[in-house]
Amino acid sequence: MAKAGKIILMVFVHVFVFCVLGIVLYYFLNQQTIEYRPISGPMTNPLMGIAPWATIEESTQPHTLVYADLTWREFEPREGIYDFTSFEKQNQLARWRSEGKRVVFRFLLDYPGSKEHMDIPDWLYDKIGGDGDFYDHDYGKGFSPNYSNPVLIEYHQNAIQALGERYGGDDFFAYIELGSLGHWGEWHVKYDAGIRNMPSEEIRDLYVSHYIEAFPNTHLLMRRPFSIAAKLGLGVYNDMTADFEATTTWLDWIANGGEYNQTQEANALSAMPNGWQIAPIGGEQTGSMSPEEIYDIQLEQTIRLLEDSHTTFIGPGGPYDLVYGGSLQQGINQVLATIGYRLYVQQVKMPRWVHFGEDIEISLAFANAGIAPFYYDWPVRIYVIDEVGERLADYRLDLDLRTVLPDTLQVIAFTVPVEKLDNGRYSIAIAIIDPLTDEPAVQLAMFCACPCLIQQIGSFEIYRVKDRLENLISW
Repeated sequence: MAKAGKIILMVFVHVFVFCVLGIVLYYFLNQQTIEYRPISGPMTNPLMGIAPWATIEESTQPHTLVYADLTWREFEPREGIYDFTSFEKQNQLARWRSEGKRVVFRFLLDYPGSKEHMDIPDWLYDKIGGDGDFYDHDYGKGFSPNYSNPVLIEYHQNAIQALGERYGGDDFFAYIELGSLGHWGEWHVKYDAGIRNMPSEEIRDLYVSHYIEAFPNTHLLMRRPFSIAAKLGLGVYNDMTADFEATTTWLDWIANGGEYNQTQEANALSAMPNGWQIAPIGGEQTGSMSPEEIYDIQLEQTIRLLEDSHTTFIGPGGPYDLVYGGSLQQGINQVLATIGYRLYVQQVKMPRWVHFGEDIEISLAFANAGIAPFYYDWPVRIYVIDEVGERLADYRLDLDLRTVLPDTLQVIAFTVPVEKLDNGRYSIAIAIIDPLTDEPAVQLAMFCACPCLIQQIGSFEIYRVKDRLENLISW
């Protein structure tokens, strides 16, 4: 009896060990890890790239942004009467919205030109009693109003509020460059030509507050890193993009802050070296260099300056009017492959098969091979696709794209309900959705076998235990 008991115990132990090993082996064989590497080359994705003038008929280079500016004189020809119609028609805003493009916008009070003129309305000039400076200097001719005038400030708030009511409801106006102050809205004046200096910080901040109130959900960018930019987490823009000397000076402001001679305030500029992590960097392509210099002769320097700046968009200007496929295309492609975000799925962990009636658990490692984040919280969707390519279900992934910084990983674990699906093989896919169209809109920086913007990242099989046992027995 004792001997028989030992035999039974040994059999039990062996069966137990065999079962444990079987379970472990089953789990090990069932888990798959799929690795992806980022692709190289230019991609035409939303909210990044070049931003040609919104008035153009066609661009020879692909783009998803356009640049539009508006003078106060054009916008409010009569007090309280805002001419949206002319602005929208001239800048083709209906066309750009229908094509899924977005706008970089700047509001101007002083745009130097070749003839004597004003960029504020005549009625406003009368309201402020002509408080300002007519000029004729190296930049051109125009009128620089006294930005500290309280009447000017009051009416500026009204104008920006009207713009916000019209364009602040969605992200069609994706980036607003805080113009208003200075020549070309660049927050500087040629004070050595007899024009009064830029206003004090207290006054400058009033102008910024008008934009903050009117566009609470839009990214605002400043020409220089004034203190309020660091305080509120605003973006910055460099209207001398690709110019080595000017951009190096601009980068020094961002890195170290300090005095700005236009204001003669000790700490007018604030260091914000990591500001690009939460707000975009853009700016106009410099007019001081030829396209050959930017995209060929000095290409290596151009790339380095863009990387150091963490640039997301270049505009206005840029290579939009250069022949596609011409002698400078290789350099243009390198620039477009450098700026902005390059989101992709680096790794997927998921089971190879699941039992009928169960859900599937997945882990994604999301990465960014670009030099800047994606600055808006666009929805990310997960799709279940059957063998003939039909989308059976989709679920919103709990992922804030703004947090996927370059050279970091965001690991997301989630469960996809598939308990109602029948036996068969299925794919898991992912897409980033444009909230204006509710459609997939972003090409991930990874190989995609399909032409659409829905990226397949793995597959699995569903089976019934009874069917699998019958197959095993039959085998």
